[in-house]
This record gives sequence, C-alpha cells and structure tokens, in this order.
Amino acid sequence: MPITTFQQLRAAAAGRGPKRVAVAAAATAEALQAVHATQQARIADCLLLGDPDHLGRLAEQAGLPADDLAIHPAPDPQQAVRLAMEMARAGEVDVVMKGAVATATFLRGALDRETGIRAARLLTHVGVYAVPGFGRLLLVSDGGVVVAPDLYQKAEIIQNAIDVALRLGIAEPKVAVLAAAETVNPRIPATLDAASLSKMAERGQIRGGIVDGPLALDNAISETSGQIKGIHSPVLGRADVLIVPDIEAGNLLGKALLYFGRGEMAGVVVGGRVPLVVTSRSGTRESREVSIALGVLLAGGFDQ
Repeated sequence: MPITTFQQLRAAAAGRGPKRVAVAAAATAEALQAVHATQQARIADCLLLGDPDHLGRLAEQAGLPADDLAIHPAPDPQQAVRLAMEMARAGEVDVVMKGAVATATFLRGALDRETGIRAARLLTHVGVYAVPGFGRLLLVSDGGVVVAPDLYQKAEIIQNAIDVALRLGIAEPKVAVLAAAETVNPRIPATLDAASLSKMAERGQIRGGIVDGPLALDNAISETSGQIKGIHSPVLGRADVLIVPDIEAGNLLGKALLYFGRGEMAGVVVGGRVPLVVTSRSGTRESREVSIALGVLLAGGFDQ
C-alpha cells in the first residue's frame, strides 16, 4: 500500500529505525526539538555536531533533557559539515541532516571528492509534499540542487524521484515532465526535453515509472483540465511526481504548495552514499521531523 500521509511516513520510518543521523551545525531550537521527537519515536539516533555549550543552552531553553542529546564538538559550521560527511563516508552514520548552515556550504561538503558522499548517481533534491485535500503525497524535483539541468541530468532527476516514490510504496509512479505548454514547441526548450524524456522512458532508459510530457501543471493534477484540452495521457490528472524545468521553477512551485496550498514538506537530497536531509533554515519543527523520517526510510540505498 502506498504511503499517502506524513503520519504513515513516520510509522514506516519507525519500522526501519532507529537509524544513525548526523546533524551538521545543529544550532537551533527547532532542530533540537525535531531530533528529540524522532528519537522518542525510535526513528533516529542523532548525533549533533556543533558547539556543546550553545547546544546545552538551547536544550535548556527548549525544555529538553540535555542528557538525551549526543553531541560531538565542531568549532564552526564548515567543520561540522566536513565531519558529518566523513562519518557518512566511513559508514558510521546512515543519514546526514543540514542544520544552521547554508545549503551551498552543505552541498559542497557532500560533493567533496576526498571527504564527501558522492557516488555514481547525480545528487538531486526531492521534495515530498502533503497538500490538504489532495489525497496523496506529491513529489517535486529538482527544486534544490541542479540549477539548469540538461537532458541527461533530467533523466537522472527523474530516475531518483521514481526510486523515492517506489520506496514510498507507490507502484509504477506516474511522472509528469512539466512545461509551460502541453504540446512540443521548438521555441520552448523544456517541451523538447519533456518529449525526449517520455520517449527515453518508453525505451527503458528510465525505469520503474510511467513518464509523460510535456504537460502543463493543470494537466498533471487535474484530469478535467486535460480532457477539456483534448489531452490523452496515462499521467493525466494522476501525477505522483512533478519534474520541473529548472531550479527556479521548482523553488517557486514548492513555496506555492507550502504558502498558498497550506502544505507540509519533507526534503531530501538523494543519489549519494547516504540520504541528505535538507530543509529550509526557516522550516518548522514538523518539517524537520518528517524530513528526518523520510531520510531514515531511504537509508540503505534504493536496492533494499
């Protein structure tokens, strides 16, 4: 059965946990609260990398028992990121989470050839959204890592997103490759890429899901809209995964789902040796908590 709510996602993660999670630059009360909640739920065993004195004060202010927090000293955020990635590379932790550090700094650490967690796949961001009234989880990629992907990078983005969807129990996930129009138009490069990606999936170059495009956003999530436009597609109105043309479109769509759609989000970067939990520094405790759960659910690789 597919996971359709974040409550189910947490339960599934608890069934696989607890996994070892290193939190790089854990320096906010929200991060500590999320860590405490996931540890209480037996989802994760967390190691906080940061200033012990500062973390102790934050725990006290948040009313959390300091002796429940495992802390490893790290003098600054950059060192915390490097240490967390070294631990992941050595197999000492199963998931790495971004704390109060810039995403660019965090990802540079992940991609470091000597100490990072780079593997054979492209690192890509997958946002999993729970939108009120939608009835299922919705995946969006890539709104956080690859700035302007080419055709081959988009194929990798799709494959990573499909594999995340499969781990969420979505059998043969339906993938909509988004563009501004649902017909191929040489003046809109995203439509050409979408058509090529659809054909690549038909030929087995992308596996595990049904890929179609170009599709406009309304066609991907509303069957009625597509029928009015005379579109015939197995993805029409049934998309589980939305693939955006570039990082700007992904960022805008994700923020719209959160702020206009009143949705919640779990964010991970996949493709490396371990999942990377990446949330906004302004993200809520709940978002951090469910993102940890998603990272735990994905830990161990897609082949398990």
